[in-house]
Amino acid sequence: MMLAEKTNFTITRMVRLLEVSRSGYYVWLDRKPSDRMIRREDIEQKVAWFHGDSDEVYGAPRILADLRADGETISRKTVAKTMQRLGLVGICPKKWKTTTVIDHADAYPVDAVKREWDTGALNQVWVGDF
Repeated sequence: MMLAEKTNFTITRMVRLLEVSRSGYYVWLDRKPSDRMIRREDIEQKVAWFHGDSDEVYGAPRILADLRADGETISRKTVAKTMQRLGLVGICPKKWKTTTVIDHADAYPVDAVKREWDTGALNQVWVGDF
């Protein structure tokens, strides 16, 4: 933030407004990234690459398997937190849900005339089909 505003304001004024020491600012400016930050950035890059390589389908468990196959020693929770921090979400297919209840006994209507269409008299059996 201070580097971006360096052209508009003096360092002395910015450290006074932000309530930090001037010497602390210069020490922070020259500080090298820690091993933890370097590993975090490396893991973030790999997670983002594996997620993109899967067409943004893989979630934490599958990316964890890919990372372990790549030689990383990492936990599932770390992968999940990294994905959350990067805004990456895996796609989870919904379980198949059967909505039609099939009753085989009710598959056909009951045959009330027992297939005897001609009884020998008029208007005794009426049959319809639709």
